[in-house]
Amino acid sequence: MVPDLTMRGQDDPHGRATIARQPTVGQLAARLGELAARPAGWWRLVGFDAVPVKILLDELDGVRVWLTTWPPGHRTRVHDHTGTAVSTLIAGELAEVVIASDGVTERPLRANRVRVHGSRTHAFSNPGPAFAVSLHADLAS
Repeated sequence: MVPDLTMRGQDDPHGRATIARQPTVGQLAARLGELAARPAGWWRLVGFDAVPVKILLDELDGVRVWLTTWPPGHRTRVHDHTGTAVSTLIAGELAEVVIASDGVTERPLRANRVRVHGSRTHAFSNPGPAFAVSLHADLAS
């Protein structure tokens, strides 16, 4: 009798799977961590303009990564995300206002921590006196 060597519920260890899986939240966060650890590759792209500067850094393996520079006092419009996205604050200050059925909350974002953005309504602002710089990753559409 031949033993059953299949591993149900796990990736095919022999690379025979033909269906590509979407990147996980952890993979998105790891991508941002790698970029944040190597600012020499993108820091020169930071723009200090009166309006936010959003620059696509790359789109690889179904993941889109971009850099955003936020001028002091800037606020985004209230918006929501249809898919999963992650971000990390590199420098400066940002605050997030989340609007939910149970109320409105505002909290500061901490530098070098990954923030997961699911399906929720929110807005960002730069309450600080200096520019803020953040990195973002989401699934390319």
